[in-house]
Amino acid sequence: MLTKILITALIIVGALFYLRKPAASVKSQGTSKLGQQMMFRYLVYGLIATSLLASGGYWYWNWQDGNQVVTVTIVSPLEQSSETYQVRKKDILASEITTLDGLSIRLSNQERVIIAKSIQE
Repeated sequence: MLTKILITALIIVGALFYLRKPAASVKSQGTSKLGQQMMFRYLVYGLIATSLLASGGYWYWNWQDGNQVVTVTIVSPLEQSSETYQVRKKDILASEITTLDGLSIRLSNQERVIIAKSIQE
């Protein structure tokens, strides 16, 4: 994820340097050529702004989804018991979960985990 952000930032910086580069012969160009360059510049700025907005929207959606509270039920086949906990989605790992209370629970291979969406009112 960090590499994607760094690559995006490098592309944006490179595009800004390219756009700010002084033109060699602005005086000898016609108005048609100048208009095309301005249109290209506005198009690139619009593309950069759209890219930044889309990246920010994806980051916000991922953060919001990771902080969603779900109900996790752990069923143990050995003891014939089940426990229910409230957990954030981002705190559910392959062999461990961390509850909202900060309790860290390690899971065994035999335990069955049931994840259900919590009803928040």
